[in-house]
Amino acid sequence: MALIVNVDAQNESYLKLWYTHPAKQWVEALPVGNGRLGAMVYGDPCKEVIQLNENTVWAGQPNRNDNPDAKEALPGVRKLIFEGKYKEAQNLVNQKFISKTSHGMPYQTVGNLKLLFPGHENYSDYYRELNIENAVVTNSYDLNGVNYKSTVFSSFPDQVIIARISADKPGSVSFSATMDRPSKINVTTRGNDELILSGITNDFETVKGNVHFGAKVKILTTGGSVSANDTSLNVTNADVATIYISIASNFKNYSDISADADERANTYLQKVLKKNYYQVLNDHIADYQYYFKRVSIDLGLTDSVKNPTDIRLEQFAKGNDPQLVALYFQFGRYLLISSSRPGGQPANLQGIWNDQLTPPWDSKYTVNINTEMNYWPSEITNLTEMNEPLIQMVRELSQTGKQTAMDMYGAQGWVLHHNTDIWRITGPIDGAFWGMWPMGGAWLSQHLFDKYEFNGEIKFLKSIYPVVKDASVFFLNFLVEEPEHKWLVVCPSVSPENAPADHPEYSISAGTTMDNQLVFDLFTKTIEAAEILKTDKELVTKLKETLKRLPPMQIGQWGQLQEWMYDWDSQNDHHRHVSHLYGLFPSNQISPYRTPELFSAARTSLTARGDESTGWSMGWKVNLWAHLLDGNHAFKLITDQLKPAAQSERRQSGGTYPNLFDAHPPFQIDGNFGCTSGIAEMLLQSHDGAIHLLPALPDAWKNGNVKGLKARGGFEVDIQWENGELIKATLKSSIGGNCRIRSYCQLEGKGLKEAKGQNMNPLFCVSETKAPLIHSKMPPSSLALKKVYEYDLATKKGDVIELKKY
Repeated sequence: MALIVNVDAQNESYLKLWYTHPAKQWVEALPVGNGRLGAMVYGDPCKEVIQLNENTVWAGQPNRNDNPDAKEALPGVRKLIFEGKYKEAQNLVNQKFISKTSHGMPYQTVGNLKLLFPGHENYSDYYRELNIENAVVTNSYDLNGVNYKSTVFSSFPDQVIIARISADKPGSVSFSATMDRPSKINVTTRGNDELILSGITNDFETVKGNVHFGAKVKILTTGGSVSANDTSLNVTNADVATIYISIASNFKNYSDISADADERANTYLQKVLKKNYYQVLNDHIADYQYYFKRVSIDLGLTDSVKNPTDIRLEQFAKGNDPQLVALYFQFGRYLLISSSRPGGQPANLQGIWNDQLTPPWDSKYTVNINTEMNYWPSEITNLTEMNEPLIQMVRELSQTGKQTAMDMYGAQGWVLHHNTDIWRITGPIDGAFWGMWPMGGAWLSQHLFDKYEFNGEIKFLKSIYPVVKDASVFFLNFLVEEPEHKWLVVCPSVSPENAPADHPEYSISAGTTMDNQLVFDLFTKTIEAAEILKTDKELVTKLKETLKRLPPMQIGQWGQLQEWMYDWDSQNDHHRHVSHLYGLFPSNQISPYRTPELFSAARTSLTARGDESTGWSMGWKVNLWAHLLDGNHAFKLITDQLKPAAQSERRQSGGTYPNLFDAHPPFQIDGNFGCTSGIAEMLLQSHDGAIHLLPALPDAWKNGNVKGLKARGGFEVDIQWENGELIKATLKSSIGGNCRIRSYCQLEGKGLKEAKGQNMNPLFCVSETKAPLIHSKMPPSSLALKKVYEYDLATKKGDVIELKKY
C-alpha cells in the first residue's frame, strides 16, 4: 500500500471534495443543506451563483388524485388478467384507474442569489472544496496579490444559509447581489442592506399553484459600505461581507398552507442577526458533527488522494483508490444529514437540491424503490434521527390513503401506489404500465419495522402499529383468489416498470414475486408486532391463515428466481429494476443458510440482469451482491458507479457527476444513498438472524477499519481487519439481549459461546418463507460458501465487548 508522504496542506483532511476550477454546470456545484434549506454553490470568482431550495416549495396546493371509477371496473380488470388478456386489462386500467386530475406536483427551486465581482476575471491559484467533516463549502483564489476567500454553510440551529466573503487586504471586497428565478417573482430591496424575493409556486396540470414563498438576503460588512437600488445590493470596499439568507413558505402540512411566509423568514433572520458569525458557524459545525462523527471508515490510502476529486473519479477504474470509496460513503451520510432532518420533509428524488421548476420525474417521491433507497443508510450508518421525516410521511400517507382504499377499491385500511408528493397523494399516476402498483404502503411500512429492529423501543413500535395494521388490513381486503392454484394474490399490479419479453408493452399482471414478498413481510411483521403488544388476536389469526395461501417464490426453467407468477423471465432482460430480488435485499426472505435454493436462484437472476445500468440501479446491486456474500462483485459495481457520468442520456449509462452526485442520468440522489448502504452492508450485516462481521469484504480492501456502524438488536459495531481477515471487533449494547455473531474466522472474547439453535433475541427474528416451487428441469446449482462460525453472547445494557481473531 503506497502511503502519501507529502500532501498539500489544503488536502490534510481526506474528508473533502476539492477542485482547482469553479463549477461550470449545476452537477459540478457543491451542495450544502440543513434538511430544510439547500444551496448549490458554484464558486465562481467573477459571477458567483448560489442556487437556493426550501423543502416545502412545491407546485400546486393540497389536492387528491383518486379515480373512483376504479371500484366498478375492478372485477372486470381481474377477470381479463386471469384470462390472460393483458392488453385489454391494461387499457381498462388506463381508462378507469389512473388519475384524471393530478399526477403529482413538482418540487421547485426558490431561485438564485447571484454575486457579480467586477474585475475578477484574471484570478489565479484557485481552490474550491466541500469539507464533509464540518459541512462547509469554501473557495479561494489570488487576484493581484490579494487572497480572496468565500465560505458557505446551511445552519440547522439557526435555520439560515450564510455566505461570508473576505480578503487579506482591507477594503478589497466589492460586489453586487441580485436574485432571480425561472418564473415570475418580485424582487425588491429594503433599507440599504436587504434584498427580498417573493413568489408563488406554479400551477401544474389541473392544480393551481398556491405555495407562497419568500427569501430575505441581508448583507453586513466590516469596513466599506452597502447600498441598494430597486433590485440589487452593492458592497463597496469592505474588509468582510457576511450574507444571511433566510427562506420560508406558507406550508404548514399537507393539508394546510395558511402560514405567513414573510413573517417566518423574517423571524429566522432577526434571530440569527443577534448572534456573532463565529458563534453561528461553531453551532452549525457542532450540530452537524454530533451526527456525522458517529461513524468513521478507513479503507486505506494511496497516492491518488493527492489529486482533485474530479480527477480521482476519472482515474478510479484504472487504479487503486480505496479512500475515494470511503469518501463516497461519508458523502452519502453527509447528504442524508443535509437533506433529511426531524421536523422536515423526507429527502425527495434529488434530496433537497433542484434548480428547475419541472425537474426530472418532478423530483417527487417514487416509492417503488427510490424513496426507500434514500433511507437504506439511515439505520446501519448510525443516522436514525434522519429517518424521522420518512416515518412521519408514512404516518400521513396512512391517513390520505384510507380514502383512496375505500373510493377506488372498496377496501378498509390504506393504500399507496408508486408515487407521492408533498400533498401526500395516493392514487395511481403516469399510466397503467408504471402506476398500477398498489404496494407503496407495504414497502414503506418495512421502514417502520426496520427502525424498531434497530432500536428495540416498544414505545415506538406501539406508535407505528396502527399504521402497519391498517396497511395489512388493506391487503386482507384486496387479495383475490387466482383460478389455477387458488393462491391469494395482488391483482391488478405490476413488477415495477418491467414487463415480460413475450408481451413487453403490457406490464399488468397478478401475483408478481415482489408483491408476494412485500405482503409476506407486512403480514409477518404485523403479526410479530401485535403479539409483542398483546393486541388484535382475531387479526393475527386472520393474517396467519392468509399467509398460508400466498404464492411461494418460484424457480424457473433456467434456474432463475421468477419475477412473475408465471415463468416469463428472459435471460436477455437487462432491465434496471430487479424487483423480484427484494426478498434478498432489503428483505431477508432469501438466505444462503436458510434457503440455499432461492439464494442460488437469486444469484442466477442477478447475473443475467447484468451490471451496467442506471446509477440508482447499480447502487441497489451493490447491496444485492453484498447479500450474496460476493464482495468482489459488489466492489465491481462500486467501480461502475464511480465512473464519470456519460454525457449522453442513454438509459443504462449511470455513473457519477464531478460533484459526486449520482447519475441516473440525470441526477437522482437515491444512487448515492444506495451505494452508501451497500458499502456498509459489505462490512456488516444483521438481517439474517445474526451480526455478520465482514460478510462481503472485497480483495481490494486488504486493510482497514470501520467504527460506529449499527446492527439490529441495538448494537454498535467497530471492526478492524488486516490482510483481508478480521482482527478485532468491538460491540456496544444499548439495550442488552443476546448477541449472535457470525464470522469467517474463529473468535475469542469474554462470555463468547458456540451458538446453538435459533437466536432467541426477538429483534433478530427471521420468518421462514414457504419452500419454492422449482420448475427447472435441472435444480439450481449449489454455491460454495465460506465456512462460518457462530457465537452467542449474553449482553446487558451498556456492555462493551471486545472480540479478537482466535
